[in-house]
Amino acid sequence: MTSQLNGSVLKAFKILDLFAAGQSELTAKETADALGINMITAHRFLHTLVHAGALRVTSRGVFRLGYMFADLGDRVLHDGNLPTILQPILDQLARETGEACMATEFDRDAAVCIAKALPDRALYVDIRIGSRLDAFCTAHGKLWLAHLSPDDQDRYFKNARLKGMTDHTITDLDALKVELAHIRDQGFSTNNGEREKDIYAIAVPILTKHGNMISAFSVFGASVEILDQNRQSLLESTQIAAHLAKITICGAN
Repeated sequence: MTSQLNGSVLKAFKILDLFAAGQSELTAKETADALGINMITAHRFLHTLVHAGALRVTSRGVFRLGYMFADLGDRVLHDGNLPTILQPILDQLARETGEACMATEFDRDAAVCIAKALPDRALYVDIRIGSRLDAFCTAHGKLWLAHLSPDDQDRYFKNARLKGMTDHTITDLDALKVELAHIRDQGFSTNNGEREKDIYAIAVPILTKHGNMISAFSVFGASVEILDQNRQSLLESTQIAAHLAKITICGAN
């Protein structure tokens, strides 16, 4: 199988991955040092990527990512395939936890349910595919807000109305921003009856290997035990499912 791989293509993607690791600009020397290749080879790869539209030259000898990736990234996130990929993992999570589960994407000001799985028991809380969940008062919504850039967060809050949905809704902007920072640090979000009374949830992000959030999983229901005695086991199961989704989407590395 290895003999069928093209080494030049793999090396080109290693160069692109240098940008994904947080570097916004790259020179031929930095490329050569990072990949262990000579300067002539580095120049050839970089200028080939410029010709293909994957990179652009911003000044003499300095390269940035090309604008084609903005379009490609949008296609990946909106090609309609993500729910299909996540569904089997969600189904397994529902079987393991005995709770309803869902996955979301973020659309402007709300988390949108793109897939769900229901437990095998008579009573459970359900949700429709396509349902929009308020960002400021749901586990999924707060998780997405926590992973927005500061500028995108400010744009959201400029238009958001933090109205009290229940007695547990956080309506103070400063308090909510503290909550979002805590969510980002701890790696998960909860909903303690903040949007609807007696609905509880734990949500975990699905991240790329460089930390970009592409979806989220949650377990949810009408039992306070989700956030009480069963919290740790449900959190661990959801984290394992999110990690499996990451591997399935992004690969093992």
